Amino acid sequence: MGRPVDIDPEASGAARFAYELRRHRRRAGLTQEQLGRRIGFSESLIGMVETQRRVPTEDFARRCDKALGLDGMLDRLHQDTWPPLPPVPEHFRDWAAEERRATALRLWDPLLIPGLFQTEAYARTLFDEEPGITGEQIDQRLQGRMRRKNTLTRDDAPMIWSLIDEGVLHRPIGTRMIMREQLEHLLDISRRPRVAIQMVPYGARASAGLLGAFGIAEMRGSAYTVYVETQPRGRTVDERVMIAELLTRYDAIRSEANSTFLSQKMIEEAVRRWT
Repeated sequence: MGRPVDIDPEASGAARFAYELRRHRRRAGLTQEQLGRRIGFSESLIGMVETQRRVPTEDFARRCDKALGLDGMLDRLHQDTWPPLPPVPEHFRDWAAEERRATALRLWDPLLIPGLFQTEAYARTLFDEEPGITGEQIDQRLQGRMRRKNTLTRDDAPMIWSLIDEGVLHRPIGTRMIMREQLEHLLDISRRPRVAIQMVPYGARASAGLLGAFGIAEMRGSAYTVYVETQPRGRTVDERVMIAELLTRYDAIRSEANSTFLSQKMIEEAVRRWT
């Protein structure tokens, strides 16, 4: 075991949660493994929460409170630090939490406008076309996707580097009006100071990126988790080898992308095409 990581509880709400969890676990004379057995979570997860590499769930906080006899202290800290997540599918909850926690996000999207940048009409069209989905599920998922966009307007919004394949600008999702509105919105977002959108042109040598979309979350310059789109549902992964591989892939795709200025021109031209 390495030397315990020092935690400044005044640095943030997440730091306070990690500090209090570790302090009370040690006071109870429990190792991470022993606490994990009591609450039904892995030792590694407890270690990641205590080093602020994973956002704890409400259930995790409540189980720790019960196991450590804390009378709801961690649950209250959790609610103050991480307000309830938007209503997103279960497989996406971990990544939705990381979107709010990360100081930077790197996104690659070869097929669709990134979820954080989607208009309501564009997103609804996508959900409508999913086999077997009900009207209630559509409304719930639409609400979740629109609430995720708060990430862009927070005072502490992350820096977002977004790579988008040129084909996304020309792939019809819904009516011409929906596409025009979506691309106008994308253009507006591209002008925000904490968002950099780069289009990857048709002629780019970015075939490795065609295997699927992915996102990389960073905390103070260090990548710590990724989200990978797969069928039928994506997954959030914190394996160091996969993170390193996707960082390399992202840099390779980005090396073929247009500048932010030329990318805005491409989006402008696409807006005129859909008008």
